[in-house]
Amino acid sequence: FALNYGVFQEYYYSHAPFLNNDRLSIVGTIATGGFFLGAPFMTPLLKHYPRCQRPLVWSGWALTIISLIGASFATTLGALIATQGVIYTIGVTILYWPIMSMMNEWFILRRGLAFGIIAAATGVSGIVMPFALAALLDKYGYPTTLRAMAVAFTVLTGPILPMIKGRLPLSKTVATKSTDFSFLKKPLFYFYALSVLCQGLGHYFPTLYLPLYANSLGYNPSIGALFLALFSLAQVIGQVLVGYLTDRKVSVRFLALILPGVSCIAILTLWGLAKSLSPLIIFALIYGLFAGSYLVLWAQMGMELGDNQNVALTTFGIFAFLKGVGNVITGPIGADLILQGTDIAVYGLEKYTWIVAYCGVCMFVCSMIMVPLFFKAVRGKVYR
Repeated sequence: FALNYGVFQEYYYSHAPFLNNDRLSIVGTIATGGFFLGAPFMTPLLKHYPRCQRPLVWSGWALTIISLIGASFATTLGALIATQGVIYTIGVTILYWPIMSMMNEWFILRRGLAFGIIAAATGVSGIVMPFALAALLDKYGYPTTLRAMAVAFTVLTGPILPMIKGRLPLSKTVATKSTDFSFLKKPLFYFYALSVLCQGLGHYFPTLYLPLYANSLGYNPSIGALFLALFSLAQVIGQVLVGYLTDRKVSVRFLALILPGVSCIAILTLWGLAKSLSPLIIFALIYGLFAGSYLVLWAQMGMELGDNQNVALTTFGIFAFLKGVGNVITGPIGADLILQGTDIAVYGLEKYTWIVAYCGVCMFVCSMIMVPLFFKAVRGKVYR
């Protein structure tokens, strides 16, 4: 749902009471980034208090529903940030991470593929949801749409939650074994961490601004929904494929170099130079395929840093936190980078010139961080 906020942003931007508010992107970046920020706090909590998993899942489920209903009554940006942003992301955080902890118990040898499939599940819903949201917003407005999403979330997820269980029996005592932080002494960790942060700083800009970009070219809201659906479709394919490749021992360093590198080229050319629909469609597919599958690498990065489940889970939480920091920061950054004028003859339509440039630079730096690691691996020297 949060990944399709671009549809809401386009609607809010063109309708009262949020008309022409350039800071609407803050809502979306909090909704997506806050979820990742909670990872390093949730993972130790779930490790030491495994019996909290089930209560947390139900609490998060209820809070997510409440946030959507609350957002339907919002008439100011502050209220929208608090409900569709902050409360929503808290609810999803305490709902999602216990489920991920349970799922992590089931996979070892094929963990990359398993995580790719789990991550791709969000993309599957994203293929249909943008069109549904655009149609509902156009016909009924945002209050009714948000309430309808709350009802749908209740009906579709409530009956499934009791079926989700971990493989291992829950401990009746509090886990006291300390977490292994020896990976912090490895230079490899800091290369990976910086790469993840840079990717997070630019990753969500296209999904936030492509619908507005299409609107500036004169296309109707359904075209913005099309871009998000194509992004989700490509992301599904990319995440499963990258998960499979990591399990087949394709170098995670090579993939971490290529995925943001291709994303950078697509951003600076297809998006920045786009004056019509065709290049934007191609961009949405390429960006979804490459940038959308980057997070699947986290599982394999963690396995390179340590050979036990606790290290993999801890590093995953740190990577998620760093991505969350990047996501949350992009809201205010995007609001300051967007320009007021629109000129189709200028790169990025003038209004989005700095948005495109910033996003491209983030992906370029993310890719370049992997260059020394990749060439060390090619020469047979392992960076640890």
